[in-house]
Amino acid sequence: MDILKGTADLSRRALIYKLQGLSFREYLKLYHHFDFEVYSLKQIIENKAKLKGIEHPLPLVNDYLNRGYYPFGIENEMHLRLGQIIVQTLETDIPQYANLNIGTSRKLKRLLSIIAESVPFKPNFSKIAEIINVSRNSLDDYFSYMEKAGLIGQLRNETSDIRGLAKIDKVYLDNANIIFNLVGDQSNIGNIRETFFFNQMRVKNEVIASRNADFVIDQYTFEVGGKNKQQNQLEKDGQSFVVKDDIEFGYHNVIPLWAFGLNY
Repeated sequence: MDILKGTADLSRRALIYKLQGLSFREYLKLYHHFDFEVYSLKQIIENKAKLKGIEHPLPLVNDYLNRGYYPFGIENEMHLRLGQIIVQTLETDIPQYANLNIGTSRKLKRLLSIIAESVPFKPNFSKIAEIINVSRNSLDDYFSYMEKAGLIGQLRNETSDIRGLAKIDKVYLDNANIIFNLVGDQSNIGNIRETFFFNQMRVKNEVIASRNADFVIDQYTFEVGGKNKQQNQLEKDGQSFVVKDDIEFGYHNVIPLWAFGLNY
């Protein structure tokens, strides 16, 4: 966050890169030594993404969701280390960056827990401000700080062409590893699925909220769910897709969720 704050000064002396966590594809290479190509969004929705040599990808997807987003997940005590990073970020990094007091860091932790336990989280800012006893304007800042710190991702709606001015439709934790770290087996499966999709796809695509489904990327609409997910919410237009978690192979406009982890 301090680097972001000083980008104007640093830009004369250094190039600033943002290093995303591991994609599912990169996890497969680092953790299991499988080397797959990057697939474009068009290739993925045409069901051309393949995992040659992996007969059953679902156990690997589940392991990735639990511990595979950060490179240090390959080491022992991954969740202990991640928990310490989350605490450090909330109690020290953000308060120092934004000149917040200790009491505010406790409110940030409460806010993060609310998001982690949600199905998924559609923010009612006035109600949340009342629950954690802060002003409505302060809450906007808190969400912004946590997004800059890599703890959450905010999904904006499609009512504005100016990025950053659109209304926040949903708030997700940045990745599924953080969800498992905070709430473990109490994690909502729908939240985990949507978090994975949003996390993997927003690196190379502008992902916005859909009025009728979950996500829109370019002209394509995506509804995310389990293997029994129906297509009731989707138009039969050739540009709408059902993304299913518990399947190994796609067909027609049904795409396996793991395929979207091969986009970077």
